[in-house]
Amino acid sequence: MTLAKTKRLEVALTDLQSAWNNLQHHTEEISSERLLVRRGQAFNITLYFRNRSFQPGLDNVIFMAETGPLPDLSNGTRALFSLTGRHGPSPWIALLENNGASSLEVSLCAPPTAPVGRYLLKVHIDSFQRSVTAYQLGEFILLFNPWCPEDSVYLDSEPQRQEYVVNDYGFIYQGNKNWIRPCPWNYGQFEENIIDICLELLDKSLNFQTDPATDCALRGSPVYISRVVCAMINSNDDNGVLNGNWSENYLDGINPAEWTGSVAILKQWHATGCQPVRYGQCWVFAAIMCTVMRCLGIPTRVITNFDSGHDTDGNLIIDEYYDSTGRILENKKKDTVWNFHVWNECWMARKDLPPGYGGWQVLDATPQETSNGLYCCGPASVRAIKEGEVDLNYDTAFAFSMVNADCMSWLVYGGKEQKIHRETNTVGNFISTKSIQSNERDDITENYKYIEGSPQERQVFLKALQKLRAGRSEDPHQASTSMPLSEDSLRRLHMPSLQPSDVVQVSLKFQLLAPPHMGQDISFVLLALNMSFQFKDLKVNLSAQSLLHDGSPLLAFWQDTAFITLSPEEAKTHSCRIPYSQYSQYLSTDKLIRISALGEEKSSPEKILVDKIITLAYPGIIINVLGAAIVNQPLSIQVLFSNPLSEYVEDCVLTVEGSGLFKKQQRVLIGILKPQHRASITLETVPFKSGQRQIQANLRSNKFKDIKGYRNVYVDLRL
Repeated sequence: MTLAKTKRLEVALTDLQSAWNNLQHHTEEISSERLLVRRGQAFNITLYFRNRSFQPGLDNVIFMAETGPLPDLSNGTRALFSLTGRHGPSPWIALLENNGASSLEVSLCAPPTAPVGRYLLKVHIDSFQRSVTAYQLGEFILLFNPWCPEDSVYLDSEPQRQEYVVNDYGFIYQGNKNWIRPCPWNYGQFEENIIDICLELLDKSLNFQTDPATDCALRGSPVYISRVVCAMINSNDDNGVLNGNWSENYLDGINPAEWTGSVAILKQWHATGCQPVRYGQCWVFAAIMCTVMRCLGIPTRVITNFDSGHDTDGNLIIDEYYDSTGRILENKKKDTVWNFHVWNECWMARKDLPPGYGGWQVLDATPQETSNGLYCCGPASVRAIKEGEVDLNYDTAFAFSMVNADCMSWLVYGGKEQKIHRETNTVGNFISTKSIQSNERDDITENYKYIEGSPQERQVFLKALQKLRAGRSEDPHQASTSMPLSEDSLRRLHMPSLQPSDVVQVSLKFQLLAPPHMGQDISFVLLALNMSFQFKDLKVNLSAQSLLHDGSPLLAFWQDTAFITLSPEEAKTHSCRIPYSQYSQYLSTDKLIRISALGEEKSSPEKILVDKIITLAYPGIIINVLGAAIVNQPLSIQVLFSNPLSEYVEDCVLTVEGSGLFKKQQRVLIGILKPQHRASITLETVPFKSGQRQIQANLRSNKFKDIKGYRNVYVDLRL
């Protein structure tokens, strides 16, 4: 056939091979009908021609991939690449796989640095340099690739990739350091429409709204993406996903304690035209961020830090103030120790930092302080936090203070302040995350700091202080808004802490006599020990007050005074009981009570302060799976719950969800539950995904908000 008689090659149909490609790219749980691929990894498509076969010597096939509203070759949001390579160098690759009679199968590959997002794929066919025909082949979504060694989010452990990218459920740890409770959570990153909502979230950011071309070009960087997402999870600067609320007034929204998953929140945000959802607190912010980052392909885990510092003035000291009854006072500087605080770690290379500071990075979406003018925090290298390199980007100094600030206790009386003592080991305990492919808790405290009180830990603390002081001397704005660090304060903070017993030779300690359960009286003793060879006469003021989990104190509701005489080396106990009727009306949703004792000896001006935080426990929900769980087969699930109180509770609502098990969250109106009443319901569902799954349940009422339960379920593909 002569050139003159050769017909122009025309594309009749395109097969993006979505089901096969998605399986190879670990995106099959998102969809089998839409193409979702990961950068740095090839995917195959087939072009079917209307009139003849592809002829390599005559036909030049040029592919074009475009992302964003203003695609451009120079910034990497448009790529041109051909089968023959004659169109010039391109980091995108096209290879011939199979040339059929009327079809052409090709392998395409985006570079491991390409911007992630939604792409339009086109093809230009130049037949024997006579005419060029253009075709739109379809859309695809490009994601980060932790399976690709050249990708900056590469993680070299398959069990870790399965846990931190693929797993769609987990636990968020709450409670206090003496009572750590796993809270089940449905991340649901592969549920229907979640990938589209995640991309919509990027497009709603201030970065995109201000300069969409630059924003899309920068989406190849996980450092950049993580900061954008972090700012968009909260709504302080934009129409982000969640409104934060720590006021205990949630009448116009949902109490943060009631949520059990991310899917309902993200879908509500999307359905309301991207209006912030009411309400969230730290664990909800972190859970939503985990969902978004895992969906985009960045390995992510949720971290809980017990006794987490919030240092507002950047001097690595948390000041706490007490009155003469031992009651903690509201801090005017807003320094607090959160009972627990939750953030994320994301895995990525840090080419913007010195070598060795890649890996896990702290990102905190809870709106606490601004970073470059926006409410976001991180990414801060976990290794940099441990080594006290607080001058490295981003927000490493603030992250360091959350795990390693010192606490200073002050007694306020008669308009004066008296320092009681300083603690170097109060902040940053039992830093926790879910274990890999297990329901157990991993303690990762050693990743963040050296052993408390060790020479290494104090040296790192001093180095961080010195870097902060040096940074302030170079930055006039910081110097004018933060407390200066003098040589004396550096020396004083470097000294070992003087414990109260070193001065007065008497120690005080609280001990619970029974586990504290909601609805029951709280019984405990104060143990006083005289470690000296002299008689001691003590006056001890005791108090109890509710707390919010961010450390904010509420009203005191119980007080007592004890006079204790101790012989040399003698120990005595003082028994205490707080009736349920006395504390019930003062409790916050967090169910936290701080009991405090402030002791003084008649012959000494020194004070002894001791406190203990109590988290009141509920009996959990029990979930039973009745029969074998099989894809597309009916399944019965029994949920057993109870009213733990000796009084009627009203407005009871049970919510149940689970990715791959329920298409949407189930809400069951229970109404009124009698005192101590036990009840059960049976739900019917049809699992639509195989593998390991989890059911999450929550019971709320007018008296409590977060009685929770979970059950892991393995769903078989067939009988």
